[in-house]
Amino acid sequence: QVQLVESGGGLVQPGGSLRLSCAASGFTLDSYRLGWFRRAPGKEREGVSCISSRDGSTYYADSVKGRFTVSKDNVKNTVYLQMNSLKPEDTAVYYCAIDLVDRRELPVCPPYRYFEIWGEGTLVTVSS
Repeated sequence: QVQLVESGGGLVQPGGSLRLSCAASGFTLDSYRLGWFRRAPGKEREGVSCISSRDGSTYYADSVKGRFTVSKDNVKNTVYLQMNSLKPEDTAVYYCAIDLVDRRELPVCPPYRYFEIWGEGTLVTVSS
């Protein structure tokens, strides 16, 4: 069974850190484009970070650049999102997703409709 399971969300104060994990089962993460997306209350789903399977290129949304870091552990078949200096506006449900086709002509982080497999999401709340 092909599955993605996120974990690591929670309540954190502004300026704090969290590390989200996305564990894959039923397939090998290393072969596909990986993405982290988030949906804040009342807002559209937003691409946060992606990592290419071809050359390991990464993408970060401007809103998280310099604060978030995406990485993967091929042995554990898990992708991570390290989130530092968290802000209240980072509050959202965070999802990991896989692009199975990984079209070469697309940017490192294409729109979410190109990602076929999604996790259930993990809630991150940044509040004092």
